[in-house]
Amino acid sequence: MRAIMGLRRWRHNPLRRATDLAEAWLALGALLLILVAAPLLGLLVGQVAEDALQQSVREQREQRHPVAATVVRKVDFAPLDPDPETATGQDSRSRVLARWTAPDGTARRGTAMADLESPRPGEHFTVWTDGQGRIVGRPLDTATAATHAVLAGFGTAVACAGVIEGSRRLLVWRMVRRRYDRWDRAWSRVGPDWGRTGTGS
Repeated sequence: MRAIMGLRRWRHNPLRRATDLAEAWLALGALLLILVAAPLLGLLVGQVAEDALQQSVREQREQRHPVAATVVRKVDFAPLDPDPETATGQDSRSRVLARWTAPDGTARRGTAMADLESPRPGEHFTVWTDGQGRIVGRPLDTATAATHAVLAGFGTAVACAGVIEGSRRLLVWRMVRRRYDRWDRAWSRVGPDWGRTGTGS
């Protein structure tokens, strides 16, 4: 709105300089880009991210399987550097030695995170495995994928608006610097005669 009012104000003003009009047009162009281009770019990026994430959700659902595991015994230590790929997303309450049957029918045994407060031998819990029976993380769900896509689109729109506004400010700063340089040159030409009686006569 300020850009539009600036254009109206300078349109018929006899004191208007070319740079004033250029600044007003630049502000209007930046405003239009922020209102139109930034949301469109954000929408495009969000849609691309949504498609990619939903594809990943479908692939993970095909490749990862919930399997019933049985507690053999509780493990009293936790590794110093847990593998994020094998974490099930739970809060590391109970690390146990467990056994389970892989989707291909082979018996498996290993350390897993159980969602049991105080696991006892013989208790059952669910783990996610790949086709070979190795424990993997829970597959990404549709709602989480959609949330990530929305955040990606919103972040892109905000970043685009920031780049547009930053570019506008940089261009205005350069125009102002050039204007000041021209004023300095004009004052240096007039300066030696400034204030003298009979100057120019």
